[in-house]
Amino acid sequence: MPIHEIRAFNRFYTNLIGALDYGKHLYTPYTLTESRVLYELAHSPRTDAADLRTELSLDAGYLSRLLAKFEREGLVERAPSQVDPRRQRITLTAQGREAAALLDERSRQAVGTLLDGVPDGERERLTAALRTVREVLTEYRPAARREEPVLREPAAGDLGWIVQRHGALYAAEYGWNADFEGLVARIVADFAQDHDPHLERAWIAELDGRAVGSVICVRDDAPATARLRLLLVEPEARGHGLGDRLVRTAVDFARDAGYRDMVLWTNDVLAGARRIYERAGFTLVAEKPHRSYGVDLVGQDWRLPLQEGTVT
Repeated sequence: MPIHEIRAFNRFYTNLIGALDYGKHLYTPYTLTESRVLYELAHSPRTDAADLRTELSLDAGYLSRLLAKFEREGLVERAPSQVDPRRQRITLTAQGREAAALLDERSRQAVGTLLDGVPDGERERLTAALRTVREVLTEYRPAARREEPVLREPAAGDLGWIVQRHGALYAAEYGWNADFEGLVARIVADFAQDHDPHLERAWIAELDGRAVGSVICVRDDAPATARLRLLLVEPEARGHGLGDRLVRTAVDFARDAGYRDMVLWTNDVLAGARRIYERAGFTLVAEKPHRSYGVDLVGQDWRLPLQEGTVT
């Protein structure tokens, strides 16, 4: 029975990683909750108190006391949000970033130790199983938010956010190394330095004043062809059709701009993204194994016919 199995897995895993140990976490002065708050602040540069409370399902009073403690210890700074002065923006200090980096390093070491006992041939099966659990439960979880995300053009700092979040999320979810972040940085730099706004466009998905997604449409080397790039949806914003909306917006823009085709390149492990492309009408046209970003992958080329016509 699924309920029994999920509860059994929860008990097994919390014991395995020592989540129930009271007091210090990963041999640091921080509890598990404190460590998670530091992680969120380190990976979401524009986080405010309301974002943290929603993301971590924390009691407002408890979070306020925790942040006050961090402020006394010199780990965070609090100030009114530039977007909404009624909200409180939380940022890590240099000391706070050092603490978060230490926690990240200790966490990686702990997981590495956990995997040391798993044979190489079983690691791929383990990774696939964990990814399946996350994707299924994300796709079908009840909606936690009622607000509709806003799609807008990038503001100052958003292009850097695209690079940072791609690097952080793909490292956390797929184990990709800094080579991937470098690739994203080059794509973003090319777009920022030289793009025709009539034929190329980027969108940021914003929810509650916070960036939670992105996509870019650029001109491909092939004639009359647009290329879809850098689709990303933050984990907390998944399962509500935002990825479909971002892709649909880019496709509509490409069609209105007069492109005849739209293409994209992805990898077979990105199952959630591939389902979005399929729903948008893209079809797989080619596959090729490769080793990139520190892992073995199968690259995929996808294509969507748009209309007859040319782009000058």
